[in-house]
Amino acid sequence: MFASALELKEVLAGLDYLVDKKTATVVFLALKLNKPLLIEGPSGVGKTELANVLALATSRQLIRLQCYEGLDEAKALYEWDYQKQLLRLHVEKNSGKDWGEVKQDIFTVEFILQRPLLKALMSPDPVVLLIDEVDKSDEEFESFLLEILSDYQVTIPEIGTIRASSIPLVVLTSNNTRQLSDALKRRCIHLYLDYPDAARELAIVRLKVPSLKQDLARQVVNFVQNLRREKLKKAPSIAETIDWARALLALKVDDLTEEVMDETINVLLKYQADIEKLGDKKISAYMP
Repeated sequence: MFASALELKEVLAGLDYLVDKKTATVVFLALKLNKPLLIEGPSGVGKTELANVLALATSRQLIRLQCYEGLDEAKALYEWDYQKQLLRLHVEKNSGKDWGEVKQDIFTVEFILQRPLLKALMSPDPVVLLIDEVDKSDEEFESFLLEILSDYQVTIPEIGTIRASSIPLVVLTSNNTRQLSDALKRRCIHLYLDYPDAARELAIVRLKVPSLKQDLARQVVNFVQNLRREKLKKAPSIAETIDWARALLALKVDDLTEEVMDETINVLLKYQADIEKLGDKKISAYMP
């Protein structure tokens, strides 16, 4: 697939996703060893996007499971197609079969509605399975995932064990809203994505907003980098840095001034409490 971590790094860069050597190496090893990749870090640093670009880089379909509190097997793995089962029962009610025979007919793969996890396992072609924000799910669901993450198989009581037709690349993301179990982490290769340093964030902004003047791009990045040092309810993500840069470009701003900051800060900060925390500080306080 990829001869080296360096080749992977270059392919991702060609898809407008910039990673450092360490990140490229961890992802390369996950691919090489057929291990799930667990990506942790603050929201908005590119965890989900990494799964998206890996699907593009490997020419695989992306199958996404968005986790939330209360997520269960019926939504994540499979459901029985009850209408189809009832139709088969109606057809066979006069066939003379006993319930045991009919049960064998209607509890088969044919009558299963595939949800993301089962769809990924039963796909004839390799896929990227994104289990997004796994920390938002319950601990019981996390435990349910262990069989899939370790053996790429799942057990359905009425059918038995279904093994992956082809091993998917599993990417799990977490915003660290709760501690994940050691059992889950043990099955994965771990990657922590943090906010980028100024040089890499500047490279990202220039890549994503190429029309923005270089001096203004540098001002934007320096401001955001220093703003993240404040104790905010939600620090600006990379995505919000890019949005802010695009907003300044749309407004035809040439220089980051107090007035510009006041008029556009809502693009960067999402909580009024954070905006108010800036108070009377001048923009110069966040500039080198």
